[in-house]
Amino acid sequence: MYNTPPVNFDKIHEMTDGDADFKAELISAIYTSLVELRNTYIEGASMEDENTIQEIRHKVKPSLVMFEINPLNDILSEGKDIIESHGFGPEFLDHFEKFLDAVQEAIDFLEPEFKKIEGTEE
Repeated sequence: MYNTPPVNFDKIHEMTDGDADFKAELISAIYTSLVELRNTYIEGASMEDENTIQEIRHKVKPSLVMFEINPLNDILSEGKDIIESHGFGPEFLDHFEKFLDAVQEAIDFLEPEFKKIEGTEE
């Protein structure tokens, strides 16, 4: 569907303007926010709690837009429409699988950089 990376590193480089410490903080923040998004969305889906999903979606949306995490942002928008129209039925389950794939792809994409920052790279 998308031929671009799940996270636009050019935006990160542009924003940090060569400041390595700021870049590390930004990558850590984005990574942590994606992990929180995944975990909270799973929790909200398992409890069929629209408010939990809505809150985490609103919390991370600015970062998704700013760093052009477009596949995931598009899937979250689709999920919002599905929940509002059909609730947590079969359509949501299809969406949820797409969400899990997209969020994990973004996490996996950032993880090597995050591990370098945290000093845990293998």
